[in-house]
Amino acid sequence: MGESMRFLLKVAVMGLSAIPAVAQQHPALGSGASAAGCVSCHENKAKGRFVHHATEKGCLSCHEVRVTKDTTRIKLITATPLKLCLQCHSNKDAAQVKGHAHAPNVRDCLSCHDPHTSSTKNELVKATSGSTAEENLCLRCHQTGMNVPTGGSRHEALDLGCDTCHTTHRGGDRSNPQFAYHLSKGSPALCLDCHEATDATLFKAHQGQPFGKSDCVSCHDPHQSNQPKLMQAFLHPPFGEKLCDVCHEPARDGKVVLTEKSVKALCAGCHSDEVARIESAKFKHEGAQGDCTDCHDPHAGKSRAYPKPDAVNVCLNCHSDQAELQNKRVLHQPVFDQGCTTCHDPHGGERSKLLRAEGNALCTECHATGVNHAVDQSGHALTLFGGTVQLPEDYFAKQQVVRFDLTGGLGHPVNRHPVSDVHDPADPNKVKWALGCLSCHQPHAGGARAMLIKDLPPSLQFCRSCHQENFGAD
Repeated sequence: MGESMRFLLKVAVMGLSAIPAVAQQHPALGSGASAAGCVSCHENKAKGRFVHHATEKGCLSCHEVRVTKDTTRIKLITATPLKLCLQCHSNKDAAQVKGHAHAPNVRDCLSCHDPHTSSTKNELVKATSGSTAEENLCLRCHQTGMNVPTGGSRHEALDLGCDTCHTTHRGGDRSNPQFAYHLSKGSPALCLDCHEATDATLFKAHQGQPFGKSDCVSCHDPHQSNQPKLMQAFLHPPFGEKLCDVCHEPARDGKVVLTEKSVKALCAGCHSDEVARIESAKFKHEGAQGDCTDCHDPHAGKSRAYPKPDAVNVCLNCHSDQAELQNKRVLHQPVFDQGCTTCHDPHGGERSKLLRAEGNALCTECHATGVNHAVDQSGHALTLFGGTVQLPEDYFAKQQVVRFDLTGGLGHPVNRHPVSDVHDPADPNKVKWALGCLSCHQPHAGGARAMLIKDLPPSLQFCRSCHQENFGAD
């Protein structure tokens, strides 16, 4: 094998799509170089169970021969492998997906695919089944189904292969779980491919309640769980304790029957304090005026309070203007990963926009070094805003939250820069310059690092918007 092919094979194996198509020296070729000539030395690139269809077009459809004096070099016909792949596979261009795309699709075709031949369908470098990273391509990045704790459970469908349920190139609006998780179908249709809704054992396990049209993953984790039967991480006590008759009467004519006439009346039986808070709040949340199950799953969920379908999309389903911000380059983690209720009270509050704190206090709860957070030992969680918000105990370390010493209202982005209103020295009661975190930052998403307003990068150009006298207008 020539040096050029060793290099290309190395790129294919390592998936280094960011490496430009550097021309590698090759044994001398005559002026009549052809695909047939390539195959005479590299026949292993044109044989196998699954051969890339581009091979039929010939090696020179992807590779270029360059001869300079006595030196022959081989390179790709494009600057990067990704650009080369998209010449034929333009429908896989992640840049054209509005919403969520599988990360390797964005830049790295060769991290998953061999460009020539493979023993696996779609020229994958490994199969998508198996319980170890050595066997399973997906497990190189995803630890799903591995290290199931004692007493927990694992979905047997994992052994069939990840592509049984997932289509990795499917992308779109993250509010739709089918796109958020690259599913071939949504739930329950996907689950019913294997699990019959009329199965007597399943019907008994669901206490005789109809479940065929329910979203299975609202109660069950589709991969693994710390509990038996793939139960979600957080269970509503009546459901978790199998006290179904607290809320349900026996089903009639295949339909769910509640013990109260309305959903809100049923929930108020245990949660009267929340109902009272919703009704008495100074600033009311319109979304909280309906049934509790509009936002909460009554059985289980992936996070506390069982928001459905999850802690982010429970809000974005109504707040489409905020959902559009997902297309910006930089997203604020609490908004699009942790959940909107990190900063907003979903049941109503005493502040405009249902914020949990006033002004800078909302931001400094996470971004100031002088703020301490109590730890809920029983739930392994950090508590914020006086205990009204709980985050994983490793949240600040895992998310690498940037924190500043803002003693005296100074200290960001440079030592003596003010972060709050600047008062007139001649009249301390008069605000000379109104200033706060939102004077410079957007709260949800931005077009560049630090989420600065107007989507500007953190540079002199941004600083000049306030400090022309210091830096000039140009």
